[in-house]
Amino acid sequence: MLNGHRTERLLLEITGLGGATNQLFSPFGLFVDDDQTVVIADWGNHRIMQWRNGDTTNGQVVAGGNQRVVRWSRRSGTIQGEILIDNIDCYGLPMDEQRYIYVSDTRKHEVRLYQLGEKSATLVVGGNGQGDGLNQLNYPTYLFVDRQQNVYVSDWNNHRVMKWNKGAKEGILVAGRQREGSALTQLDFSQELVVGTLGTVYVADSRNHPVKGWVWV
Repeated sequence: MLNGHRTERLLLEITGLGGATNQLFSPFGLFVDDDQTVVIADWGNHRIMQWRNGDTTNGQVVAGGNQRVVRWSRRSGTIQGEILIDNIDCYGLPMDEQRYIYVSDTRKHEVRLYQLGEKSATLVVGGNGQGDGLNQLNYPTYLFVDRQQNVYVSDWNNHRVMKWNKGAKEGILVAGRQREGSALTQLDFSQELVVGTLGTVYVADSRNHPVKGWVWV
């Protein structure tokens, strides 16, 4: 804001749906770093796109691959990534303060924890098949991990958010207490979620369009 007036500038110029370097297909995640480089998870094209500051017309494919988790260095000249996790339908992928990676698997309806440098994984959420029980998930998508390593899961097809305390065998329902709907107590295909320091759970309510908040005590 300059002299009391807002200033706007074009970050990206996307020409529509497709697989070209100036197009996207169902983008699901976006990150902007300190030097204004924009990184987008181009879900429908199974790739990660990067736009450097000043180049608004064409992005660069910096990672690609399907049904796996790949680590790519952002250093100039990197031409291939390192496969960390294979044979997984990955959706959510947060990292906690101890550098453990949490991965939601939409095919197995579970969340596993991986430590960098290790090949084995630890089941932390689900593992009891597809369903709506407190120890089950149905297409888990976005995840949030707090400082105590409790895992919050956006349980897509169950229209709810579940909290699994560290080491627990089943989850606790924290948002979306009924079937899908538009009431304040309901969700309709929950999406991204964030948990505040005071325990408030914020959820993007996909088909109802608002962002809802639940105070969890």
